Amino acid sequence: MNGKRVTPILRIFDVKKAKEFYVDYLGFKLDWEHRFEDNLPLYMQVSNGNCIIHLSEHHGDCSPGAAIRIEIEDIESFHAVLHSKEYNFARPGLETTPWQTKELTVIDPFSNRIVFFEDRE
Repeated sequence: MNGKRVTPILRIFDVKKAKEFYVDYLGFKLDWEHRFEDNLPLYMQVSNGNCIIHLSEHHGDCSPGAAIRIEIEDIESFHAVLHSKEYNFARPGLETTPWQTKELTVIDPFSNRIVFFEDRE
């Protein structure tokens, strides 16, 4: 096998809250949305650079409360951008870990934990 990339699927329950968190707050871009029919669950893709996440209202796709790690560059600037936004539900800090990463953790409105990290070695 020659793996190429992993695309996590995270469970969401409210499209408006998901877009507010992932697009408005975290700065991802909405790539596409799909519903099989009107009033059926939404499946969508958001991305930021090479980082792609799928968000799904379908109950069979995944469970809420997942955790993912996303490697980024210049985590201090990303931290400053997040703190400059008026988002009432998250004020993440920066942590330097014993394994030599700098990390910023946010929890989305659906209990999914996202750890952004920068390797400090």
